[in-house]
Amino acid sequence: MTLADLGVARVRAPNPSPLTLSGTNTWVVGRDPAWVVDPGPAMEEHLDAVAAAVAERGGAGGVALTHDHSDHAEAARPLAERLGAPLAAAHDGDVALADGDTFGPFAVLAVPGHADDHLVFVAGQAAFTGDAVLGQGSVFVSGRLREYLAGLRRLRALPLAVICPGHGDEVWEPAAKLDEYLAHRAERERKLVAALEAGARAEDELLDAAWDDAPPEVRPFAAVTLRAHLEKLREEGRA
Repeated sequence: MTLADLGVARVRAPNPSPLTLSGTNTWVVGRDPAWVVDPGPAMEEHLDAVAAAVAERGGAGGVALTHDHSDHAEAARPLAERLGAPLAAAHDGDVALADGDTFGPFAVLAVPGHADDHLVFVAGQAAFTGDAVLGQGSVFVSGRLREYLAGLRRLRALPLAVICPGHGDEVWEPAAKLDEYLAHRAERERKLVAALEAGARAEDELLDAAWDDAPPEVRPFAAVTLRAHLEKLREEGRA
């Protein structure tokens, strides 16, 4: 099976970085009309490439946004206006989306964690996960970790053929990837609890114990995720 078999095309923005990996993925789904997921950064060459992909597929039915971080959302309104299509998002769109809604070919799942407004779009056997699941590596979680883990489990229960992430390549073994993500969070929590039980309290001490593999450039984001794990432990009466 290929993306083409599923009626999906990827247009990658030229904005590589330690956080965006090889760049932000914009997904074009279906034909007559086509639907866009995550327009990406407002870079003219990227907008041109997305608009061309949509035109090849018979025009736009709508534009869907997984979350409002700029590397996904900056081009959302400009692209929607250029295509003459409605913008659908959790907030500030023409169409307001929430868990359980549908938009075009997409079923909408709320998977907060990386961002409070984070949505995942499922069309057939493909899940468009934004920054909830990446093609490589893990994501930073800013809060609502219990809800994030519950969202991953909901995705794990679906008969998916592919995960189309916000960054990195598509994932053709979605069940294994989701198991990996759940296990990764459980291992971080295990290390964090062990550090707390050993008496560590300062943020740097906890990071050194549970995120010792984090490169210096992503350590501030590891600290954000650390706070989300502590919030979860407090909610559960374990910290």
